[in-house]
Amino acid sequence: MIIENNIAGGVGFFHVDALSSAVAMKMASSLCRLPGTKIGNGYQNAKSRHLFRDFVDSTAVVAIREQDIQVKFQKRAHNPYLTSAGFGQTETAIPWLGWKKLNLVFG
Repeated sequence: MIIENNIAGGVGFFHVDALSSAVAMKMASSLCRLPGTKIGNGYQNAKSRHLFRDFVDSTAVVAIREQDIQVKFQKRAHNPYLTSAGFGQTETAIPWLGWKKLNLVFG
């Protein structure tokens, strides 16, 4: 029953109508929970839906410049967690965008 509830929760969050493999669902859930392990503060055991609501579901201004892409997020109560976890200091090069660096700025 516990396994069925976890799969049902994943289907509800990822909006998947039919699962071809429970492994794919588990992998998607693990990838969504990965930032929670870096953030800490109790988020390492949080469900994907909770992490999405607190950290991803937000408004941002995206500026695509010649050398980089800057994503500036609005001020939110959870931004200090992201900043202290180092998400604001990383510059990730994105291959399919001409190796432009992605800069995250938390207002």
